[in-house]
This record gives sequence, structure tokens and C-alpha cells, in this order.
Amino acid sequence: MTFEIVPGDAASPYVIHVPHSSTRIPDDVRAQLLLDDDELAEELRLMTDARTDELAALAARQVAPRPWLFVNHISRLVVDPERLPDAHEEMYVVGMGAVYTRTSAGLVLRDVDEHAERLLLKRFFTPYADALADRIDERIAACGYAVLVDLHSYPAEALPYELHQDAKRPPVCLGVDVDHTPGVLRERAFRACSAIGEVFVNEPFAGTYTPLRHFGRDNRVSSVMVELRRDTYMRGDGTIDPEGARRVAAALAAILEG
Repeated sequence: MTFEIVPGDAASPYVIHVPHSSTRIPDDVRAQLLLDDDELAEELRLMTDARTDELAALAARQVAPRPWLFVNHISRLVVDPERLPDAHEEMYVVGMGAVYTRTSAGLVLRDVDEHAERLLLKRFFTPYADALADRIDERIAACGYAVLVDLHSYPAEALPYELHQDAKRPPVCLGVDVDHTPGVLRERAFRACSAIGEVFVNEPFAGTYTPLRHFGRDNRVSSVMVELRRDTYMRGDGTIDPEGARRVAAALAAILEG
């Protein structure tokens, strides 16, 4: 399975979404990528939201009723489930739509091939999007509403592909949406994440994931993105900083207990 659903309690409306924590690339997709092994390893290091799956699991264990987890088990270099699957995607102009054709430094990642892209979307993107939307529908059916916490991380220095190079890079960036992030959720997330460090809203990254099935159509679905600067919970060698991870998990738990 290319994604995992970790069941929570029937009474919880919360789903923690972890889309970018994996480095796994199926062998047949690896053959399409034009980077050598060392170049690919470095690109994965830069682009993977490392250990965010562990943070989500740690937070979930602290909350009752327990939230649901939806965790991607393939790399975003295969397909990025949070990007729009067409040219309407803002990042399409830098070769980073749902199927990346460029690296974080603007180098060629894979050849532009519309047929191959359609196959990747059919194989990975569509089943993922449908399964996540189904989980949201289940939470609505059980609780009357659903809340998605979209968990990410980012490096301390902007990567070349980023569109807003001069944006501030605080310990925590909260991504909010005008239609799907109600004020009470935004305020609770801001207060909770302030225990980690300074919090900015929609800077350096903006918005939050809402399944396309619900986006702009169903106000029973709320969503907030939590973007963690990686040095808040991870050491330079890629290992977890226990104290930082504890603070992050406590902040996430405070959001989920609302």
C-alpha cells in the first residue's frame, strides 16, 4: 500500500495528514528519474519532511479521543498528493506540479512525458485523493464535521524552487484558508504552536490541504496546516531532538484536543 490509514477513535473528528515524510520510490519510477544515486539522495534529504510521521504518531498517543492518521508511504518525488494535478497548480511553473519534472534547484528530474504523467496520476494520485476524501466523509458521518491537520516541515534556508525567497522562516508557519480554517481553529493552533517558538500565518507557505471533493463546497470540513522549521525538532545529522519533538507533539496534541 502506498499510504497508511491509522484508525483513531470513532468519536474523533480529527485526521492528521502526513503527505511528505517518506523517501520510498518504487523501482520502476526510480528508472524514470534522471539523477544519479548521490544526487537523488541529496534531493530526498532536501525535499522530505523528515520524521513528521513520527511526530504525528507521538501526538496522537497523547490525545483522547484518539485522532486518525493518514500517512503517505511514497516520496513526493513520485507524485505530490497536495498539488493540483494540472496547470492550475501554482508550482507548475517551476516544474513542481503533482508530478515533478524539476528538482529543488531547477535541474531536470524527469523528462516531460504527458502519457507517463497520466499513468502516475492514475496509479498514485487519484487513489490517494479518493481514500483521504473518504476518511473525511467518514468523520463527517460519525461526528457531524471533520478537522484535517496538515503536517509539514521546511529547512531553515529557502530552497531555490521556492517562489517567495525573501519570506520569513519562523519556527512555525500556520497555513490557513479563508473558507476552511475557522477563526477558533486558527486561534487554537496559534496558541498551541507558540509553545514551540514564534508563529507566522501563511509565511513562508500559505494555505492548507482540503480534499478537492470538499474544497469550497462543504463547510463541515475544517483544515489547518502546521509547517515546522526542521531545527525545531531535528538535529543537523537528521536525528530527532527529544526535547524539540516533545514540544511539537504537545503543541499538536493541544490542537487536537479542541
